[in-house]
Amino acid sequence: MRFHFSVSALRSQAEILRSRQSDLFPRTYSHSPSPPPPRPSFGIAFDIDGVIIGGHAPIGGSPQAIQRLYAKDGTLRIPFLFLTNGGGVPESKRASDLSKLLGVNISPLQVVQGHTPFRELLNRFEDEPIVAVGKGEPGTVMSEYGFKKVLSIDEYTAYFPDIDPLAPFKPWLMNEACNKKSTSMSLHPSYDVYSDRVKGIFVISDPVDWSRDIQVLCDILRTGGLPGKEKGEQPALYFASDDLEYQAAFPAERLGMGAFRIALESIFNTVNDSPLKYTSYGKPNPFVFKNAEAVLEKNCFYYASN
Repeated sequence: MRFHFSVSALRSQAEILRSRQSDLFPRTYSHSPSPPPPRPSFGIAFDIDGVIIGGHAPIGGSPQAIQRLYAKDGTLRIPFLFLTNGGGVPESKRASDLSKLLGVNISPLQVVQGHTPFRELLNRFEDEPIVAVGKGEPGTVMSEYGFKKVLSIDEYTAYFPDIDPLAPFKPWLMNEACNKKSTSMSLHPSYDVYSDRVKGIFVISDPVDWSRDIQVLCDILRTGGLPGKEKGEQPALYFASDDLEYQAAFPAERLGMGAFRIALESIFNTVNDSPLKYTSYGKPNPFVFKNAEAVLEKNCFYYASN
């Protein structure tokens, strides 16, 4: 026996059934707010120089691209951070500068600079005399990380008037050196450069005065942290990055921290019996990307909690 089904009949019966169900079970409507969108399963790491910023201005439509990562109310839709080998200023200042250039609110938690991983060395050097090298505010950077006995190389050099034989030919540095010496004596805790051995040297950003810095660093490294004294065990040496060149405002790439490291290493190995020992951070070191991933995960949790 065969059965023939009418589609229209089935539809009509279904409609009658739905009508009866609606009479028995009337719909109720909730006015509660819609649930928040699910947290993204990914994050983004942006480079800065030559990608988002060129010189001191945004590149192309980078502000609009960054702004699309935020909702209309200013909350972050997709977690991201800036991952750069550059530095020389605290993350808070870099975040403020980026916020102004890109037209969004950038948190210091979203800025990972070449020297940001130096925070992980606080337990080892928190109370040890260290020297911070590079342009910008190297001493301030390390102090904000929690290091208690910090001198920038400008401040450190000011305590040794004859350490740089070319200083008389750099009149633009003389007044600055005197001012930085008096400032360091008033702001920093007890740190006797003539008896307290330097335990660590941190190259935060590209050095400005290569001839002086190579001379002073060789003195510190060869003597175990006391320039002018007998040879001693080399203090620890850290570089925030190892970029040979980088793209700045000039059309051709400029020599970076990696070039300075090569110059220092070549000279040190020539005048010293033992080769230079150092640790370099920065991209493309795998540690940097693992650290960035950890920061992104932490940021995801932070924004989800707030």
